[in-house]
Amino acid sequence: MVDYQRQLEQISQKAIALFDEKEKAREHSLSLHRQIIKLSGNAIKLMHRGEFEEADKLLAQAQAFIESLSSLLHTHPDVFYGGFVQNAQKEYTEARSFQAIILSKPIPSMEELKVDIAPYLNGLGEAIGELRRYVLDSLRNGNFETIENTLQIMDEIYYVLCAIDYPDALTLGLRRTADIARSLVEKTRGDLTTSLQQKRLEEALKNHKLHSS
Repeated sequence: MVDYQRQLEQISQKAIALFDEKEKAREHSLSLHRQIIKLSGNAIKLMHRGEFEEADKLLAQAQAFIESLSSLLHTHPDVFYGGFVQNAQKEYTEARSFQAIILSKPIPSMEELKVDIAPYLNGLGEAIGELRRYVLDSLRNGNFETIENTLQIMDEIYYVLCAIDYPDALTLGLRRTADIARSLVEKTRGDLTTSLQQKRLEEALKNHKLHSS
């Protein structure tokens, strides 16, 4: 006769052991996820202030945590693809993309960053928001030299996002990211146009006064 009670006890013990292990991995990875997001956000703030060395140190820490996540969850793919890991990868990609562009360096690939394609593209798209802020700061400081080039890069990122036409379940909502990117690019172009017109008007008035005197 089959001893169902003993068999079910064994199933229960195995299930508890497996879920204990999975829960520990999840809790540890959630902690890493929070640190990656914090480090990436603080690095972006530092870069806006021109503190690039300190920002790079924070991003190096974030990179180590990104790699730790993959190592920690390689036997728990259900946890890895639960959403929060992809969110951390997206925030990290945003910070690294922004860093590369404002320092006139190549944008790092998804392989270099060790992130998946969907969070990589979404992070690249969200970097447009930080680039807009960078452009506006440059406009306020009267630094027009690199602004048009930055706007062109923003445009090109948007075109890349538009070319990825797949269901949101695969791209993690890339269409929405692209829509927001388009709005930010258009607003930035309008701000730049207004500032350039104002600058030309001020120069024309200045020249007029010089010739009149």
